[in-house]
Amino acid sequence: MKFYSLARIVAAIGDLRDGLKQSELWLTLGWHDIRQRYRRSLVGPFWITISMGMMIAGLGYLTNGIMNQRSEDSFPYISAGIIVFYFISALINEGCNVFIETSRSILQIKAPFSIYVYQVAWRNLLIFLHNITIYAVVAVLFKVNPGYVAFLSIIGVFAIVLNGFFFTFVIGGLGARFRDVPLICTNLMQVAFFLSPVFWKASQIQNPLFVEFNPFYYFLEAVRMPLLGQMPPAMIWIVIAAITCVNAIVSVLFFARIRPRIPYWL
Repeated sequence: MKFYSLARIVAAIGDLRDGLKQSELWLTLGWHDIRQRYRRSLVGPFWITISMGMMIAGLGYLTNGIMNQRSEDSFPYISAGIIVFYFISALINEGCNVFIETSRSILQIKAPFSIYVYQVAWRNLLIFLHNITIYAVVAVLFKVNPGYVAFLSIIGVFAIVLNGFFFTFVIGGLGARFRDVPLICTNLMQVAFFLSPVFWKASQIQNPLFVEFNPFYYFLEAVRMPLLGQMPPAMIWIVIAAITCVNAIVSVLFFARIRPRIPYWL
């Protein structure tokens, strides 16, 4: 039994390796997904950016008019927060359906399952790169100069992609087995949006445990703080590193267990 379990783990790791080797395939498929979604549109993929910009403008107006926050403080903070959280939310919501939406390919073509997970991660990274242009415009308008510390946000983005990639194997497998999982994740992410410091600040909360036990907080600040010219504290990187290690181990073990069953669930 131990050797059989070890063989499954080796096969799962081999699946990740083989999928990475076929990078040209999932890079092309990810870009093709975005083009197909906005085919025959005049603006094309930038509709994603336009809708995101409208949402940021609406919430920015809300915080200025109701919460009496200054525009030069609230708009850069809110825009960075919404863009990053949307990135996280999209990785989770689309990760739940990764094997369901690609069921036809899985059943007809013998290929590593990880190809479809790489495709989801790459597609959402492209969308994030579209959306981050909104923050660039906001930063220019409100004279935000983050300096060289802004490059630390790349590490935060990489951490989000890496964790989203591994976590997709868990929620994608559960979503293939239990079709209620995608709906549950969608609703949970809507609640998490308001419970996370996206448009409100963690300093406004009287009980710090409210945000300290929220994993989204650390990934948000790992990207947003450098974009605002602030150096994230060491605790943020430590927590992210711990979450990433646990996530990777659990996800690989879970994928090793369910990998042979995925085609039967579809």
